[in-house]
Amino acid sequence: MIHIRNAHEGETEVLASIGLRSWQQAMGAIGGSGELLESASDAFRNFTRNMWLTITIIELNAEIVGWAAREALDETISDFWIDPAFIRQGLGSALLARIEQDAREQGLEKISLHTHAGNVDAIGFFKANGYEIHWLSIVYSPKLDSDVPTVGLSKALVEDSDGAYGPGI
Repeated sequence: MIHIRNAHEGETEVLASIGLRSWQQAMGAIGGSGELLESASDAFRNFTRNMWLTITIIELNAEIVGWAAREALDETISDFWIDPAFIRQGLGSALLARIEQDAREQGLEKISLHTHAGNVDAIGFFKANGYEIHWLSIVYSPKLDSDVPTVGLSKALVEDSDGAYGPGI
């Protein structure tokens, strides 16, 4: 059974572990060193320990299998991680729908995120869920000591009007 909820303080280790495994899979196209992996592990632990109030969790049969965050509680999804052992089971789509619902209830009209251009699985997932690529940029990554092509994706959360004034007839 799928259950989506807010994170609880003290879930740092399980959330960081899921984030790191998912990040490693996403970084496959870019590569990286053991030092980068250690840095990423520390970053996940720090983020999940300090920002747990911004994290939404998805569980399958009472096991945490993924999480997402809107770090600034604005229109940007800062993190979206599904444990690689649980991808392609509809869990990501269910979690994304909840994140979008939360943003819509907050009065936001769009939602956005960015990822490296080589993360074709994530890009395909978000495009399949109605997101469009709106920009491509090259961002220097000090941790990788290289330029990383990055894409920005977004989705409107409100339907466009037909352009007419007043109520439709």
